[in-house]
Amino acid sequence: MKKQVISSRQFTIIVTLYTAGTGILIIPASIANEVQQDAWIVATIGTILSLLLIKLYIILSNKMINLSLVEVTEKFLGNFIGKFISICFILLTLLSSGELLYFIGNFLQTEVMPETPPVVFAILFSFIILFTAYHGIEVFARTLEILFPVFLFIFIIFLFFVSPQIDIKQIQPVFEVSFTSLIYSVLHFMGLFSFPLIVLLMIFPSSLNNLQSGKKGFYTGTLIGGLIITSFIVLSILVLGVTNTSLRTFPSYTLAQKISVGNFLQRIEIIMAFMWMVTIFVRAFMYFYASLIGISQLLKLKDPRPLILPLGMIAIALSQVVHQNIIHSDKYNQQTWPLYIAFFSILLPFLLLILAKFKSIKNKAVNSADRKPDQT
Repeated sequence: MKKQVISSRQFTIIVTLYTAGTGILIIPASIANEVQQDAWIVATIGTILSLLLIKLYIILSNKMINLSLVEVTEKFLGNFIGKFISICFILLTLLSSGELLYFIGNFLQTEVMPETPPVVFAILFSFIILFTAYHGIEVFARTLEILFPVFLFIFIIFLFFVSPQIDIKQIQPVFEVSFTSLIYSVLHFMGLFSFPLIVLLMIFPSSLNNLQSGKKGFYTGTLIGGLIITSFIVLSILVLGVTNTSLRTFPSYTLAQKISVGNFLQRIEIIMAFMWMVTIFVRAFMYFYASLIGISQLLKLKDPRPLILPLGMIAIALSQVVHQNIIHSDKYNQQTWPLYIAFFSILLPFLLLILAKFKSIKNKAVNSADRKPDQT
């Protein structure tokens, strides 16, 4: 399979929709439950701090050349430790792809078709992911170029129709949250919003045609994605109130149900659900694609496509066992997931940078030692 390359513009779109991801649906409720009306402050701080994380990844990308995260991990940490950590990373992304299939099934059964088993939605949605994975990252990026303008149009219409129901008193008083709760909520927000960006190092910078523009796109996409999620948090609190936002499983969907224009334009929330399906598709695909490419690189396969169907079947199976119910899912996302993803998103990049610096110093020392006999 020939190497596939995407443009910096396409990468920016991927980052934007990837960061929005499932956060559009679940972040407003979880953050509002922790810090009440100050949830928008948490989202703002978390988005700004995420730029530091992007800076870390960009510094690491300068050491990666045309390598993916799995390849550079094996290069710097050796065959045994490097492969072990890579396998753990692949297992995490594969488990996460199955979790998102569960999330899709749960959302559609709860809000759209309650009599349909969630596994049906998981299977149907996985077909789209597998078909896209078969054609590769280029086709995926081109598809998003078509979907992104539609996503933005629906998002703007959503803001326009919901804004008349805003009650500014719902967000007052400001800065009532304690410092401890603020720090915890910021980490929780980043665990869902920006920590998973480490997965994009499977295609950044190895699949980009312009690294410099891609770096700018990394920052731009993260900022836009943060703005989108912050907008949903603010609107949920201003329209639904803190109590309703924190008690709803999917407050953003409830927000769309509030749209009513002249008692004529109503019940259009299923159209608004298109936004959320696009972002969930992007994140689910990137998790699955990272697993696919990571396994093929570990096994030194030239063509990863024979692995698509087996991995897809595993992802569907995982979607049925990964969570017992939505309560277990919420608890996992609040307590377990941030710890797991923090290792790969923070500790691993720092470790790789330290090893890269150490090897660079060692190589310089060896080269200088080799030159001394020539000079004499």
